[in-house]
Amino acid sequence: MEKIKAKNLMITIPHSGEEVPAEAPWLKALPEEILMCDVDRYVDLLYEPLLNEFEIPSVKTNWHRYAGDLNRLADDVDAGSVLGHNVPAGPHLRGFHWVMTTTEIQLMPQPMSIETHEKLVQKIYQPFHHQVQGLAARLKKVNGIVYHLDVHSMPSVGTKQHRDPGQRRADIVISDSLGKSCSEEFKNLVMKCYEEAGFQVGYNWPYYGGRLTEQYGKPLENHHAIQVEINRELYMNEKTKKLKDSHIGVQVQIRKAIEAVLQGIA
Repeated sequence: MEKIKAKNLMITIPHSGEEVPAEAPWLKALPEEILMCDVDRYVDLLYEPLLNEFEIPSVKTNWHRYAGDLNRLADDVDAGSVLGHNVPAGPHLRGFHWVMTTTEIQLMPQPMSIETHEKLVQKIYQPFHHQVQGLAARLKKVNGIVYHLDVHSMPSVGTKQHRDPGQRRADIVISDSLGKSCSEEFKNLVMKCYEEAGFQVGYNWPYYGGRLTEQYGKPLENHHAIQVEINRELYMNEKTKKLKDSHIGVQVQIRKAIEAVLQGIA
C-alpha cells in the first residue's frame, strides 16, 4: 500500500512553546507550576511523530504564550497589559499578553510599555502568522483547498475563569467558531476520526474556537480550519506538569485519527 502523504492538510501548534523572551522578565522567576499552568505542554511531542511520518506541513512557536498568545490578535490588549492603552483594564486579562492565569494568579506586576508590546508583536506574532499565511497560500495554490487543524490542550476540569467551572471535560473538544470556520463535512469527518480512534469527543463546548480559526477558517474561500483541544489528564500530571507513560498510547490514538482524516480528505 502506498504511504499516505498530506497534500492539503496543515497543522498549527501555537501554545506549546516554553521560551520566555527577554522582553518579559516578569515571567522568568515564576515557579514551573505557575509558568506552565496554561501552556499546551507536550502537544508538539504528541503530534510531531505523525507530522514527520505523513509529511504534514506545520507551524509552531518556541515562545511562551503568556508573553505573546498566538491564538489572539496582536491588539487584544488593554490598559492592564499595555501602559496607557485606550481600552480600560479588564477585557483582556488573557489577551495577547496574559495578565492573569486561568487559576487567577497574577502574572504581570504592572503593564508593559507600548515599545515592549511592539517588540513582542514583531518577535512573536508577526513571524508565526507570516508562516501560517505563506503555508496556507502554497497549499491552496497547489491543491485549491486547505484543511487546517489548530491543535491545543486543555485542563481536565474547567476553572472559575472558564465557561464550564467545575465540569469534567471530554477527551477531545472540536471547535469550528460555531460553524463558521469550516464545512460541516470536514467538521463531521474530524469528529468521527477522533471518536473512532478511541477518544470521547465534544463539540464547541467549552471552546468555540479561537482567533486562529476566526482568522483563517474561511470555507467559502476553501480554507477549512478546526481547533482541536486534547484533555491534559490523558497524558500528563496536571499538577506537576510532568509527562505520564500513558502519552505513548495517546500518540497512537492521535496517529490513527490523523491518518483517517488524511484518508477522508484525499
